[in-house]
Amino acid sequence: EVAAAGVWGGLVQAGGSLRLSCAASGRTISTYNMGWFRQAPGKEREFVGGIRWSGSSNTYYAVSVKGRFTISRDNAKNTVDLQMNSLKPEDTAVYYCAAASKTKILSTLFTPGGYDYWGQGTQVTVSS
Repeated sequence: EVAAAGVWGGLVQAGGSLRLSCAASGRTISTYNMGWFRQAPGKEREFVGGIRWSGSSNTYYAVSVKGRFTISRDNAKNTVDLQMNSLKPEDTAVYYCAAASKTKILSTLFTPGGYDYWGQGTQVTVSS
């Protein structure tokens, strides 16, 4: 299982920062491609960013968050973090982390269907 947990609170003013952490139990995160998605009310779940399994550790982001969000992995803690800076009200959503087999090709990792395991989600609210 993977579990997404909001750390340091889920409510912040515009321009602020939040850090989300995704932990795995029974699985070694470094052997999976990890992704972050978000879903706002009435909208489809959308890709935020991802990090390849530790063979490459390349990161990639949606255009809407590039330069503001950073994904990192801590192998010792078996976690993947999403650091969110310069938050905007449009970043308000439930955020999910997800894991995909390391054999998945990159093109499949930008959509929810490319992932095998999901966390339960955590609410992020950015006030204007």
